Amino acid sequence: MGVGERESWTTEEFGASHEGTVGVLLADGSVPDPVFIDMTSAGGGREVSQWNVYDGGDGFVRAPRAAALRAVCSCGWTGPAHTLRWEEYGEQSMAEAAGDIADTCAQEWDVHTVEVERSAVTVPEPLAGLLARVESEIEKLARTAPLAALRAARRLEVIAVQTAYWPALDVSRDATAEQTAAALGLNEDAAYDLLARFGRLSRYH
Repeated sequence: MGVGERESWTTEEFGASHEGTVGVLLADGSVPDPVFIDMTSAGGGREVSQWNVYDGGDGFVRAPRAAALRAVCSCGWTGPAHTLRWEEYGEQSMAEAAGDIADTCAQEWDVHTVEVERSAVTVPEPLAGLLARVESEIEKLARTAPLAALRAARRLEVIAVQTAYWPALDVSRDATAEQTAAALGLNEDAAYDLLARFGRLSRYH
């Protein structure tokens, strides 16, 4: 089943490895197909999976009616299903009536990403504290001297490339793809891309 356009969320560290969104369940527990929205008289359009189009309407956009919403993540994690009480919504649009439920789904996905962060390999103190202070100092510098902040960020980039080379080679040799991905909080493709970039390895090796 394809996935149409929809709002999604990511974190800076985990990116597409943990891309979250509001998922839809129908009354039979299945996940609906994307809804095709006709944009031109010639039949051109786009497929959409945004949760609030699944209101059972038969007008311009025809879509099945959602029975529940839940948070979903690209890693396969799903949050609990929240039943939609259509009998209470009256004339409200789905976006208005179920907006609070969608917000709850986003919050549950936030909790999931915190759990992912906790399960990843720990950066020991005082290094974690030092990195946090460096980030804070660059952000402060950016408010008064953006060029200096940019150079500082570039220095960090150079340090990352220099210091991650041997660790990337060691990990690529000694750890499985599954172990590496779990330790970094990434999917296996993203973890390999990281090793390939820092270890200067061929992506197709």
